[in-house]
Amino acid sequence: MAKQDGTLLIVDDDKDVLESLNMFLKHEFGTVLTTSNPNRITELVKKERIDVVLLDMNFQAGVQTGNEGFFWMNEINRIDPNAVIVLITAYGDIELAVRAIKEGAFDFVIKPWENDKLLSTLTAAYHFSKTRTELRDLKEKQKQIFKDIDRKYKILWGVSGVMHDIFEMVKKVAPTEANILILGENGTGKELIAREMHRMSLRSREAFIHVDLGAISENLFESELFGHVKGAFTDAREDRAGRFEIAKGGTLFLDEIGNLPVYLQSKLLSTLQNREIIRLGSNELRELDVRFISATNRNLIQMVSDNLFRQDLLYRIETIRIEIPPLRKRKEDIPRLTNHFLQMYGTKYGKPSLRINEPALHKLTRHSWPGNVRELKHAIEKAVILCDTGTITPDEFMFTPIDGRLIQKQSLKLNDLEREAIQEALRKTKMNLSEAARELGISRPTLYKKINKYDIQI
Repeated sequence: MAKQDGTLLIVDDDKDVLESLNMFLKHEFGTVLTTSNPNRITELVKKERIDVVLLDMNFQAGVQTGNEGFFWMNEINRIDPNAVIVLITAYGDIELAVRAIKEGAFDFVIKPWENDKLLSTLTAAYHFSKTRTELRDLKEKQKQIFKDIDRKYKILWGVSGVMHDIFEMVKKVAPTEANILILGENGTGKELIAREMHRMSLRSREAFIHVDLGAISENLFESELFGHVKGAFTDAREDRAGRFEIAKGGTLFLDEIGNLPVYLQSKLLSTLQNREIIRLGSNELRELDVRFISATNRNLIQMVSDNLFRQDLLYRIETIRIEIPPLRKRKEDIPRLTNHFLQMYGTKYGKPSLRINEPALHKLTRHSWPGNVRELKHAIEKAVILCDTGTITPDEFMFTPIDGRLIQKQSLKLNDLEREAIQEALRKTKMNLSEAARELGISRPTLYKKINKYDIQI
């Protein structure tokens, strides 16, 4: 058996036993510490990183109850809840062994011991300790990752009355276990609301798992959500947990739920009702412990009428409904959102002192924002990248004068986009340069320069 790298602490009042154990085990573990005085246990456990403790149960002559061993085991666990303890005694019986395991001992060894059996027990205890430590470290890393993700998706509520009302609603329902349905156009921030609700919930220390149902192919739906066992299908080479299991104890965010095919909706409904799942290819029921939040940009009521969405599933997912208005209906939030994104991207691209002037801000508030907050965010990022001065002006924002949408052409080169916008403005105003300049949000001299730059015929 290979030598273990860990640290073993042996506590026994019999110095002959200590010497014998030390002589035997010092070749099997990286470090072996010994003490015949149990009062040193606290000092050693606090000072050293100990993987396994081999602890005698009786330290007074004639005492056979094992109570001293249980006392010191509890003390060790108080100092280090992850301690792995193997109890050893010359006065063992079945009842004592059962009690030892119930109270947290890894195993129970009787003196005189068999070397092979003792070594096997301590080796197993060491591997258990190592696995527990790795799992603890992994959970700490996971928590840090979740914190980093939370910072990335931090929501900015804005100043509008409607967003204030939504914030109050989120505060009220977040600590509950109610299923939430979030409605809103693309880009309004449905995922941000869901993440904020998770942050404010009693499950905030566990995972927030985002599942885009519109991006999962139908033939992989069950495997992705419910998991599978080895051999369940051709490429199932190992057991794999699905998103429901990964989200255990936390929140499962089912995005684009309106895109779920009808025949798969019944599977989801059954899961929500029974709070149980079965991995693909298995018969084992697994209890479900997640909080459900769903979102869609589609009209589910109309889809129910058109037999495209199950009414019973709709009832199940929308205990509470939250509707996020499009940005065009809360334009008072645009200045604050703009300054937030300007600060964020100014820092990212090394332009922390960059500002936006009033005409540019006015142009942003006049835009209809069909892509909502996401479109505004991308527009500010592009403006920060392209701005060569200390101030963002209206010229940095190019929108079509027809319906306020950003120009969507095959060419995405900035010069091509700008030329298209100018030509469209000139066509709309029948070559009236003053009107065209107003439509574009730029001055007439600037329009002249750009017409010459792009050799536009007027």
